Amino acid sequence: MHVPDGFINAPVSAAAGVVAAGAVAVSLRGARRELDERTAPLAGLVAAFIFAVQMLNFPVAAGTSGHLLGGALAAILVGPWTGVLCIAVVLLMQGILFADGGLTALGVNITVMGVVTVVVAYALFRGLVLVLPRTRRSVTAASFVAALVSVPAAAAVFTLVYAIGGTTDVPVTKVLTAMVGVHTLIGIGEAVITMLTVGAVVAVRPDLVYGARGLTAPLKLRVDGELVDAAPAPPAATPAGSPKKLWIGGLVTALVLAGFVSFYASASPDGLEKVAADKGIDRNVEDHAAAGSPLADYGVKGVEAPRLSGGLAGVIGVGATLAVGTGAFWVVRRRRSHAEATA
Repeated sequence: MHVPDGFINAPVSAAAGVVAAGAVAVSLRGARRELDERTAPLAGLVAAFIFAVQMLNFPVAAGTSGHLLGGALAAILVGPWTGVLCIAVVLLMQGILFADGGLTALGVNITVMGVVTVVVAYALFRGLVLVLPRTRRSVTAASFVAALVSVPAAAAVFTLVYAIGGTTDVPVTKVLTAMVGVHTLIGIGEAVITMLTVGAVVAVRPDLVYGARGLTAPLKLRVDGELVDAAPAPPAATPAGSPKKLWIGGLVTALVLAGFVSFYASASPDGLEKVAADKGIDRNVEDHAAAGSPLADYGVKGVEAPRLSGGLAGVIGVGATLAVGTGAFWVVRRRRSHAEATA
């Protein structure tokens, strides 16, 4: 759902940029409460993983594909504030390096793909977790529903932005029906990917999943007829596997997905591209400012073999996203530590 330059006029694009900048600023402050020495590097990995999975377009209808947006996945794994920052980093890397998503439309993309998906998904996720049994299965089930709903919600908000600042004269009702319809199908794929990823991490290290914190209630023992909290479990009883092992496993998975599996992704246009072509809202689309990038369109300029070119571009993208994301999250974490030390 990467909005290119030319779909939305300059004033509305600028207003969306202000909204996105404000959301990122607020998220930077909020992320200080979510990040610690264990989760800061994992947040960078989540951004890199989302970048990789977004390269895997999957077919959803005849001539149409979809890809992960990632807001629900990021919010559940590392927290909603950090989740917004993860998606912002991914979109920034895609726009600057790969000419994917317009630079003047960056604010629109962060607002729609980052802020809306995170807010809708995490609010629904928390509501479901509160009413469902406190189990790992409930966390994965809630992640499925939250991810499913977040995608058509983002499509509806894009339609609202288009209704205010679209550069073509197409009936909004037609755009809304088409966008929500196709993105509901894409939401099913998003939900499956999110559920499988969250379920895999929860099964190994539930203590590292933000949405699963407090999942296990304290063990109660009956002493002299009264229930009391049991003593904390010894270190040996903590979940198996270190954050380092999880980090390495996640990075290897992201590199394989971006460097190899992405070659087999669907070549059909994604939901927004298909709707734009069918309804004519792409008549004023503009050339991307980074169209001359050596990595434009997810290929390495000068490398003729398509599989090698795309694979190298994917690996570079994962590495760049990981480096920028991890660096940003470590800075946020250090500022929290400094604030605590001077308090």
